[in-house]
Amino acid sequence: MGMSTSEKKPASQRRPRYQPMSEINVTPMVDVMLVLLIVFMVAAPLLTVGVPVNLPKAGAQALTGDDEPLAISVNQGGQIFIEETEVNLRDLVPRLKALIGTGYDQRIYVRGDRDVAYGRVAAVVARINNAGFTRVALVTEQDSGRK
Repeated sequence: MGMSTSEKKPASQRRPRYQPMSEINVTPMVDVMLVLLIVFMVAAPLLTVGVPVNLPKAGAQALTGDDEPLAISVNQGGQIFIEETEVNLRDLVPRLKALIGTGYDQRIYVRGDRDVAYGRVAAVVARINNAGFTRVALVTEQDSGRK
């Protein structure tokens, strides 16, 4: 009078077979994306030109353009840098021509420290202009006092 375990249960009482989950769990993906976002937000300011220059303030409007400009910096000691590589004034034009090639239309930004002698920055700009480069601009910080 015992109950047999071999009895078949009706279909409504049987456990359904394992079905694969059709939803995608997005929580781990969101976690990874947030971590990447934070990493890039922290790293982005560190990717600017590496020569520390104390820029003067000016009320000029910012320049806009599609191509990436070449940065030339003159630090407080009067040393000249193309991006992060130090060069002499006499070697500036040959290095520029080697980097840019025949692209005399390339934008060149000159970043001069506010404490460096004006003549040193003027000599760098003059040397670049005399070599035939036409799109040379001085970089300054926005003057916060002007509206």
